[in-house]
Amino acid sequence: MIVSHDLSLDITRPDAGTVLVTESSAHHLTAEEIVAAMEHGSWPQGLISFSTLVSTDGELVLTYTQWANGEAGHEFVAARTGIEPVEYRLYRSSGRENPPVPGCIVVVGVEFDGPDSQRQQHWIDTVFEAMAGETQPHPGGISGHFHMSTDGTRVLNYAEWTDEQAHRDALSKSGQATVGSSRGWRRVVDFPGVKSGGFRRYHLRHSLSTTPSTEQSERDAALDGPKG
Repeated sequence: MIVSHDLSLDITRPDAGTVLVTESSAHHLTAEEIVAAMEHGSWPQGLISFSTLVSTDGELVLTYTQWANGEAGHEFVAARTGIEPVEYRLYRSSGRENPPVPGCIVVVGVEFDGPDSQRQQHWIDTVFEAMAGETQPHPGGISGHFHMSTDGTRVLNYAEWTDEQAHRDALSKSGQATVGSSRGWRRVVDFPGVKSGGFRRYHLRHSLSTTPSTEQSERDAALDGPKG
């Protein structure tokens, strides 16, 4: 197994089945302290990537960790961050062709008034319908990766943008605190059962990841089938 350092994060890795996320004060543990503990410790079974992001105001540290199917190292993540992680699974993604390197990550969180996996999916699908209704989407948007918490109560969108200002401009242009202006966004804003929601802008600070095994790569190639 090879662990590499990078300043990019592949959210859609096919060998990632579970995602664990924590968010804590940067005054509790810095991103550098968390990564240093990772570099000097053992790499646990099933861990695919371990990334840290720092909010643009410097106040918060978010960790995003990917785990193989059937694996989820809650105790491992909690021991390194001091926070019990929330478990998610990726549901839907969208993105531009030939995307630029993201300059800002916008993490959008929504919490519902009770567990309901169908409601999670419906909210995400409603966002996709709103995005599909945009005639001129903001050029600063790169991708969106929508996750559902396994307890049925939350949705998290890991959204990549060219820079902070592009995201601010998109919100300002819409006039309704959304990144688009189509009618469909009103259904997102007024979606029933939403307890709370918001976003925070981050910069990706560190990302450690494993190289997929030859065996895994061969399985993925077999599933993809011939290309031409």
